[in-house]
Amino acid sequence: MPGWHDIVNLHKPKMHFKPYIRHALAAACLLAAGAHAELPGPVASALVLQGVSPESVAVVVRRLDGDNAATKPLVSHNADRPLNPASTMKLLTTYAGLEILGPAYRWRTEVYTDGRLQNGVLNGNLIIKGHGDPSFMAEDLWRMVNSLRQAGIKDIRGNLVLDNTWFAPLRNDPGAFDSEPYRAYNAMPDALAVNLKSTSIKLVSDAKQVTVTADPDLPEITVVNQLKPTQKDCGDWKSQLRYEVRQQANAAQLLLTGQFSALCGEKYLDMSLLTSQDYAFDLFRKLWRQAGGSLIGKLRQQATPAAATKLLQQDSLPLADVVRRINKYSNNFMARQLLLTLGAESGAVPASETDGDMAIHAWLAGKGMDFPELVLENGAGLSRIERISAQHLNDLLTAAYASTVMPELMSSLPILSVDGTTGSRLKDSAARGHAHLKTGSLEGVRSIAGYMLDQNGHRWAVVFMANGANAGATRAAQDALLEWVYSQPR
Repeated sequence: MPGWHDIVNLHKPKMHFKPYIRHALAAACLLAAGAHAELPGPVASALVLQGVSPESVAVVVRRLDGDNAATKPLVSHNADRPLNPASTMKLLTTYAGLEILGPAYRWRTEVYTDGRLQNGVLNGNLIIKGHGDPSFMAEDLWRMVNSLRQAGIKDIRGNLVLDNTWFAPLRNDPGAFDSEPYRAYNAMPDALAVNLKSTSIKLVSDAKQVTVTADPDLPEITVVNQLKPTQKDCGDWKSQLRYEVRQQANAAQLLLTGQFSALCGEKYLDMSLLTSQDYAFDLFRKLWRQAGGSLIGKLRQQATPAAATKLLQQDSLPLADVVRRINKYSNNFMARQLLLTLGAESGAVPASETDGDMAIHAWLAGKGMDFPELVLENGAGLSRIERISAQHLNDLLTAAYASTVMPELMSSLPILSVDGTTGSRLKDSAARGHAHLKTGSLEGVRSIAGYMLDQNGHRWAVVFMANGANAGATRAAQDALLEWVYSQPR
């Protein structure tokens, strides 16, 4: 499916294995301080082996059931320090969304006309108004096209008008985060976004050639394939190829060079190559013509006239299903759409990210939760400035566990060594399948947060956050923490 293959995996720092004496001394002090206050021994040891300072790590572990549950943490290390959480910030955005909007909330996409329909001919404009649906895929647009054809429309004599005024225009540079403006994970939100604004480039290689196909295959997007096949280990295959995007009026050319290994099987590179409006227009026009319709007009972008006639409304998946897509696959675009939706549904239309931020802070205040260190930029964690403490992230997990939306939130998280972004972790561990966890990964940031069921059937809220140049070397310490929590005695 287009747009689902690019989970954030940005410029991971190289791992350093040289242990430092000061780290070993720090670990010894931590062990002497007692397990209830500081890092567990296996975690401290793993940090020492990877040359990671314990001061760059924050950990909070709290039991959620039984006597004294949700009171004193079992582990509390650097708990109050504001840190960049990377994609674990999606826990805040999705939990807030589920409580504020409700698990059954659905986005709507409406179709209007300012003309008249007579004998299959629409004399006027066809207007599509978006309300921020993050799950409006190509198949949903196809369903809309078929509904319009069944309503008797064949020929559209006016323009296709796209109304995205539910959200305020974003002036962000999509390449500001990491100089990758065309990668799908950097796609900017839009109230009328189709198919995650993504074109999925499929790569398959044999000994003689690399075959490249685009989905959806739009005539406005051309792919020039200059990739050479190899028999090398697949490894970090993305680093072996290069791409260049050449914009041509309302079209784009993608030039691929470098190498791609035949040992990689099928791989996907998800790209956002056109503006949101051009992409939606081009895809609609293609599907409309495939359905036997004609469209002689052009693309227009404006608000829906008050006197326009509503032709149909198409509703999205329930929010609970969208939240699963956000958290299982760490989808940045969907999380950003949800934050803006929270702003819009609070009454701020057109909604900005600031409005979404205000909606979440008001929700927290209503729950009696004060997070003075909290910084929200886009709600997805794809940010250099977002901040939250491990204590407050654990407090959120604790509150969610007692919430009516707990089943929806927990089921949206990747299951340890089973699926999503934790599918490959701890495959041979007894803890396999016993945790629902959200991961976070940016350059200089690694985090993991969620719920662990221990060997005795007790549930724990677990948060591990690392910031710093050596954060990428903390996976072993994270895994050690998970196994330590799983192995807790009665």
